[in-house]
Order: sequence, then structure tokens, then C-alpha cells
Amino acid sequence: MNGQPRVPVCLSIAGSDSGGGAGIQADLKAFARCGVHGTTAITALTAQNTVAVTRVAPVEPEMVAAQIEAVATDFSVGAVKIGMVGGAAVIEAVASALDALLPRVPVVLDPVMIAESGARLLPEDAERALVDLLLPRATVVTPNVPEARVLAGPDAAALDGAELARAVRAVGANDVVVTGGHREEATDVLLAGDAVHEIPGVRHPDGAAHGSGCTHSSSLAAHLALGFSLLDAARAARAIAADAVLHGHRDLGAGAGPVNVLGVGYGDVHAIANTGRLGTPAPA
Repeated sequence: MNGQPRVPVCLSIAGSDSGGGAGIQADLKAFARCGVHGTTAITALTAQNTVAVTRVAPVEPEMVAAQIEAVATDFSVGAVKIGMVGGAAVIEAVASALDALLPRVPVVLDPVMIAESGARLLPEDAERALVDLLLPRATVVTPNVPEARVLAGPDAAALDGAELARAVRAVGANDVVVTGGHREEATDVLLAGDAVHEIPGVRHPDGAAHGSGCTHSSSLAAHLALGFSLLDAARAARAIAADAVLHGHRDLGAGAGPVNVLGVGYGDVHAIANTGRLGTPAPA
């Protein structure tokens, strides 16, 4: 040992985005931004870009479980983020594998159901498995408003804010963050125990939002691994996701461009290439 503090480890259980904007790719970048080491268990391969998801190939459930076990037996996992899970069989495998980590390790569940492009990423027959098997195992679930209404059922179609968060809890969740991207005001609502916390933020309508939900949930998991309280971790995640949208790559792809959580722009890249130092202007 060199006397340096050990870097926290986060595990992302999610799908791969061939366009690099969301999923595993977004999670690893957000983990790096937060100063934790990212490990992965890939649940599905997707052929997608900023416009559409054209094909999804689920990973065999046994392989998903094997990835989780390989990470958990070698690394001291500080937090888990769950994103796209593909289908009911994979959900069952993930739930079983998680039991080796619970309740010691906090779990952040981002119930990925619909892509930014509108494509469905979770089959309807898998929604019941997600509610029954993953919601109760998650420390906190982070749906946007449409996802929260699906989780809570048809009676929640008109609910918002704290009422919607309570409706999600009523079907088996523990703590809940309803993210503000689809709300009239860009305010996240955290239901932690009996307390409701509003986490306001700035909306960036001209930013690039592909991967913003993944970035939020993985940043939240990273801060839990770093030892932050849930409220402080949720505040940090809200700020990081908004910043990633603000500095997103609007000029990449024909659809919603990918977020830029690392904040490295073209000028920074040229500066590094010419001087070896981030943020130093390139010589004239």
C-alpha cells in the first residue's frame, strides 16, 4: 500500500449504448467525473444512435450473474447502479446476484423503460418483475415522471411531485427521487423516509440530454459510495446531470446529442495535444 486512500468502487448493471451517450458508457464517464472506479455487468447490447434504437440483444442471464459475481468477489463494491435490464429473466438473475451484496451496499435503480428517442427498452411483461424483484432491493429508485407513473400504475396518471413519489413507494419502493426533466419546474423530488425534499435546478432546453438519466443515477450511486448522505448525493447528482446537459454535444448526431459529463470541450482537447495541460490555450 502507498498510503493513499482506496478509491471507491461502483458497479453499473446496465445495457451498452453503441452511440456512447447513455447506458454503460454514460455510467463509466459519470463514475470517472465523481472520482470512483467503475465496474460493469452488461445486461444487453443495443444498436442505437441519437435518433433510434434499431436492435436490442439481451445478454444471457447466467452471464449477467457471472459478471456481477466476478466483480463482487474481487472488489469492495461501494454502491450499485442498475439501469436497463432487458427482460424478466435478466431481472431475476440480477435480483439473485444482488442478495450477496445486500444490505451492506446501497443500490440505485434507474428504471430505464423508454429511450430518449422514444424506443421501448423494457418489455411490458418485464415491468412486473422489475416492481416485484428490484424495487424492494433498491435503496433508492430514480424514475422520471413518465417512468414513475408506469411504476405506480394507472391511478397515478395525473400525479406529480411528492404524491407521485409516494405512489411509487406504495408499490414496493424504499426511497424515491422523481427527477425533474419532465416536470413543469425542473425540480427533483426526493422522498426519504417520511421527509420530502425539493431539489431545484436550472433547465437547459438548448443542451444535449441523451444519457442525462443515466448520468444522474450513476452520479448518485457514486456519491453514496463516497459516503455522502442520500440527500447530499441527490443534490450532487442533480447538479452534475444538469451541467452535463448544459455542456452536451449538441452537434453530434441528428437527434438529442449526448451529454458531456466530463466537460472536456474541443478547446481543451487542442490544449492537451499542444501543451499536455488541460485548460491551457493552444499557442498561436
